[in-house]
Amino acid sequence: MTQIEYKQLIENELEKCFAGAEKLPQAGLAEAMNYSLLAGGKRIRPMLVLEFCRISGGDIREALPVACAVEMLHTYSLIHDDLPCMDNDELRRGRPTNHVVYGECTAVLAGDTLQAEAFGSILRSALAPERKARCAEILADAVGLDGMCGGQYLDMVGEGKILTEQQLTDINSRKTGALLVAACQMGVAAAGGSEIQLDAAGHFGAAVGLAFQIRDDMLDVLSTDAELGKPVGSDAQENKNTYMALIGEDGCRSTVEKLTEFAAGVINEAFTDTDFLSELAHSLAVRKN
Repeated sequence: MTQIEYKQLIENELEKCFAGAEKLPQAGLAEAMNYSLLAGGKRIRPMLVLEFCRISGGDIREALPVACAVEMLHTYSLIHDDLPCMDNDELRRGRPTNHVVYGECTAVLAGDTLQAEAFGSILRSALAPERKARCAEILADAVGLDGMCGGQYLDMVGEGKILTEQQLTDINSRKTGALLVAACQMGVAAAGGSEIQLDAAGHFGAAVGLAFQIRDDMLDVLSTDAELGKPVGSDAQENKNTYMALIGEDGCRSTVEKLTEFAAGVINEAFTDTDFLSELAHSLAVRKN
């Protein structure tokens, strides 16, 4: 499949996730969840689930609930990141953030519910029990204390401090990278792939995840509000630790290129037919939003 075909498949499945919820007493909560879940975006994480499932010998249709799960988890993190107590952002993907539209309390609950439903999506899927359990375990590890939430905490307590490049990478490998690693490995797990394939998928996800974060830091300086779909320049205004501040634009470009080449090469050790993933990694390295 092409990226466009994968994205359409994912969008169609996401639209089904909470269909009919408008009839429930808590329909307003479902509306807030769908507002962010169906707001578009690149759908990179669910795409990685499906492609790694495919090249591991699995059925992508069976892996669709897993792909939706990782996107629900990602959406939850964006809703909470935008909250006034966190980044206090008012624009996401070119439109008002969840709490601006629905209020802070509903936005918190929308994120909480999406996190719970992510695990429900996996556990209610038609995958074999051991594959469901492995996918859920991978996702829990990616989000918990040593994953995305732990990374968000480290990022928060690091504000106002001057961090080293290694300290910044330690934060971002959890805050951004962990969920990308999980998406790759969940695809392998959904297919019942080998430990060698899980390791290769993890290395690919880690490299792409770090490159993704560095590119994000670059775009916050080099892009525009319209192109990026959210305010630019906020990192500098809030004195955040970024790779642009630490190693400059040239250093960022060089590092992204090296990480992308590593990612494209490491998967060849465990998989065949890796053209799609290689092209995806290279497209993310030069993305504009």
